[in-house]
Amino acid sequence: MQDQPPTPDPALTPTPPREAPEDTAPPEATAPHEAPTPAPTLFTWDFATNPYPAYAWLREHAPVHRTRLPSGVEAWLVTRYADARQALADPRLSKNPAHHDEPAHAKGKTGIPGERKADLMTHLLNIDPPDHTRLRRLVSKAFTPRRVAEFAPRVQELADDLIDRFAAHGSADLIHEFAFPLPIYAICDLLGVPREDQDDFRDWAGMMIRHGKGPRGGVARSVKKMRAYLADLIHRKRLALPAEPTPGEDLISGLIRASDHGEHLTENEAAAMAFILLFAGFETTVNLIGNGTYALLTHPGQRDRLQRSLAAGERGLLETGVEELLRYDGPVELATWRFATRPLALGGQDIAAGDPVLVVLAAADRDPERFADPDTLDLARRDNQHLGYGHGIHYCLGAPLARLEGQTALATLLTRLPDLQLDAEPAELRWRGGLIMRGLRTLPVRFTPPLNPTPGPTPNLTPGSTPGSAPDPSRTPAPPPSPSP
Repeated sequence: MQDQPPTPDPALTPTPPREAPEDTAPPEATAPHEAPTPAPTLFTWDFATNPYPAYAWLREHAPVHRTRLPSGVEAWLVTRYADARQALADPRLSKNPAHHDEPAHAKGKTGIPGERKADLMTHLLNIDPPDHTRLRRLVSKAFTPRRVAEFAPRVQELADDLIDRFAAHGSADLIHEFAFPLPIYAICDLLGVPREDQDDFRDWAGMMIRHGKGPRGGVARSVKKMRAYLADLIHRKRLALPAEPTPGEDLISGLIRASDHGEHLTENEAAAMAFILLFAGFETTVNLIGNGTYALLTHPGQRDRLQRSLAAGERGLLETGVEELLRYDGPVELATWRFATRPLALGGQDIAAGDPVLVVLAAADRDPERFADPDTLDLARRDNQHLGYGHGIHYCLGAPLARLEGQTALATLLTRLPDLQLDAEPAELRWRGGLIMRGLRTLPVRFTPPLNPTPGPTPNLTPGSTPGSAPDPSRTPAPPPSPSP
């Protein structure tokens, strides 16, 4: 394969300027003819609160920028949309950490803490074709759109149940009481983790998103415990697996059953796959719900517009709105690690074999060369081929589930708690430190406690369903255990 850039992609065509909707934010990028300001300082707490001005500077002055990360690893940051899209699909950029030409001090610092020692490296985020092709095809057979659609009533039940727990109080921390437990219990149910074990998963997952706020080594220990549990669960499910699939079969059983030309997943591959589906399937959704709710609460015109649409029984603005929230302040700030397998040029920079490359999705999705009024939140935005779930062969497998959870969570909050308000100044909120994900530590809100404690009518969000139709109670599992983050 020659080292040639890919052919032009119609998705890279800039959109024409248009009239900005309400809640327009001031532009953050440096004007093209002004003298460059000093390079921004990256990865500080102030940067974590609002990285977008720094990313605007990088897009204009250093679109492919080499920097030293807080871990000590040196990597290239890719910030323009066209370069980002190219990098995400470039086969010369491998996902396999074996291609990292790492010095001794950087060894093992480019992935999930503890995954090497726990023997969890053989998952979709760390492998290339042909192994990636084989494993993704196997997983896709178990993780189908139909399975996600059938899961919609359970996601709705979880959202209502969690709101029931704090609705009478008139206030809540939406991260700990809603955005965090909802995807944890949802992915545990989808994977087939028994109800009595789900609190353990909640505790392990909570440790994994603290990003340095927990005890030293806590993330690695949680990963090790999760690995041991998944290996045992897969072994037990394999022994008890019926000859034919049953209605509503869980995802781990589906992974065990899935085959490709007679070749089954090994138990180690299944454990790594279940682990990454759990890990990638909960924190992204925590941040989607948290960041999305925060954006709506700080853009009241857009929030009111969405509430009016939901009250009218419409879902179109909800669907485009969640895509816009993914673009505007998405849950994944940087795409996961890539490593150059040979020398290549990207955005005018020469990248050496073995160099790590990090695509900054948050910067690419606010590129004015691709998006009109990129710093404006517009829930009705149509031309919105954002990179929030990646691009190419590593496009997020769980995107349909995350979209379902995000749509259900936001619609249920705005419908059941219509006067929801932020209960803190935006400057008081703190964002979790970390390299890949972007999310709030807490999201305090206040609201008028509803007179009727039982859920009111919430829009049915299953694609193709009749608005307001009720889920089939025979397919709805019992409520989850009480969450205590």
